[in-house]
Amino acid sequence: MLSGYEDLNFIGSATVLADTFAAVRQTRPDIVLLDHSAGLKAVFEFIADVKNATGTSQPVLWVHDLADVDCFRALRCGARGILKKTLPVTALIDCCRAVAGGNVWIEGSPEHSSDGADRRSAPRLTPREKQIVSQICEGQKNKEIAQALSITAGTVKVHLMHIFEKTGVKDRFELAIQGRKLLGLDGSSAPLGIPKMGPVSEDGVEPALKYLQLQGE
Repeated sequence: MLSGYEDLNFIGSATVLADTFAAVRQTRPDIVLLDHSAGLKAVFEFIADVKNATGTSQPVLWVHDLADVDCFRALRCGARGILKKTLPVTALIDCCRAVAGGNVWIEGSPEHSSDGADRRSAPRLTPREKQIVSQICEGQKNKEIAQALSITAGTVKVHLMHIFEKTGVKDRFELAIQGRKLLGLDGSSAPLGIPKMGPVSEDGVEPALKYLQLQGE
């Protein structure tokens, strides 16, 4: 399936989540494609373990469908892509490349829709509002944001209301996906809290991505 893509290197697959963690730690793939059939709780825990153990392996969740609240939970655990199984192979390739480039990839999210992009292209956010957007991108809850910024949870809610009004986003899930664009971080810089994918060789050419597919139990 990936033989025609020189920048993607398939390094293996596994069928049981319990047997895959050691393989991920050993091979440290750039992208880990996870089937959700093992159950969301187990998959979310696995994603968090992978992020804590490797730091550079970026999980992509491969699903039939996923509710917005579960999408946000996946992002909070450390997932950097959510891909529907019904999409063509080209979407899988686009997802892997986007995640490897330091982006969050969710089909149908504001990052992949031009609708309303103009009205959100340059919102005038205050420094405090930008801090809160940054925290939302990291998956932080209101109480955690309040503690980090030494303000009250009620003040966080007020700031969020102003951010929603200024940017046109409808909820914190959309804000988490759209955050890089809102903060002007689209481009070469790494996303908030996420290391840039893959080392660059001395000649300036990035190596092919290591890619590991993990299927659920």
